[in-house]
Amino acid sequence: MNDVLALPTGPLAEASLRLARESESAPIADHSVRSFLFARLVARREGSVTDAAYDENLLFAACVLHDLGLGSRAGGRARFEVEGADLAAATLTDHGVAAADVDRVWEAIALHSSLGIADRCGLLTSLTHKGIFTDAGVFADVDPGSLREVYTAYPRPSGNRYLQDAIVEHASRSKAAAPPYSIAAELLRQRG
Repeated sequence: MNDVLALPTGPLAEASLRLARESESAPIADHSVRSFLFARLVARREGSVTDAAYDENLLFAACVLHDLGLGSRAGGRARFEVEGADLAAATLTDHGVAAADVDRVWEAIALHSSLGIADRCGLLTSLTHKGIFTDAGVFADVDPGSLREVYTAYPRPSGNRYLQDAIVEHASRSKAAAPPYSIAAELLRQRG
């Protein structure tokens, strides 16, 4: 495996990946891994990997756990971004991650879908957001060869229905899961 596809190792990385794979659908878990790989490529292109705020283990946790709110452990008591951030924070806390770093990951996950906001928050939140939206096709600042490598290793289903369907399913659980003007509320409205 080359360095484009290399994933962090260690107890936190392994627990994060296991949790995503056990609680999310396979397409969503693969989206989460692709998001990390793209976030790291963006960090390399931007020169962020030498920034003191860059932490690859936290970036991996934020990206791989960002859609826990769409998985089987989320009850639909809050919007999926927040519910996922809460679940991820509990996992990081259980693994002894410092409270300040837990807060950084929580913010990155809670704001990951916030276009125009996430990229203005700290490095972790910005990179998480960019990695996720690179996989969604919004950002295209990654080398085409690297994009192909990632998509060959972790194929993306055609379209984004798997994400939209999961968001709508989560949103239909309660009004708190689809607050007005959220992505979830908009998708519910479109399908109504």
